[in-house]
Amino acid sequence: MMNEPISTIMKTDLVTVKETDSLDVVRSIFLSRNIHHLPVVDDDYYLVGIVTTYDVYRLNLKFEDYSKLTVGEVMVRKVAKLNPEEKIGVAAELFLLNRFHATPIVDANNKLVGLVTDFDILRYNFKKAYPTQDID
Repeated sequence: MMNEPISTIMKTDLVTVKETDSLDVVRSIFLSRNIHHLPVVDDDYYLVGIVTTYDVYRLNLKFEDYSKLTVGEVMVRKVAKLNPEEKIGVAAELFLLNRFHATPIVDANNKLVGLVTDFDILRYNFKKAYPTQDID
């Protein structure tokens, strides 16, 4: 049931940040876009890390201190990533085994091409089971 490529469900219109951005920028994006995962890219859009709401939350900072830290100081650099041709089931297994909620999708050169979340997989399975229900 989850043998389709990740490219069929991944988000491609992504919001990203750079290592030099402050946590103020990250907080603003999280609040305004209602997202929880931000890929960190370099100037050529190659993936260098990811920052999540949990990464920021665990710092236990006052909001006024967010401007004192950069994304590069907080982000996770060793990121589990998948390629667009891998199956949706691979992403589901990655999430279940590691309790991840999102993973970047990169091409063979590590250039960011998408992001898939546990919600994307849930929506995919729901639409398979209930094709007439409109949940978007």
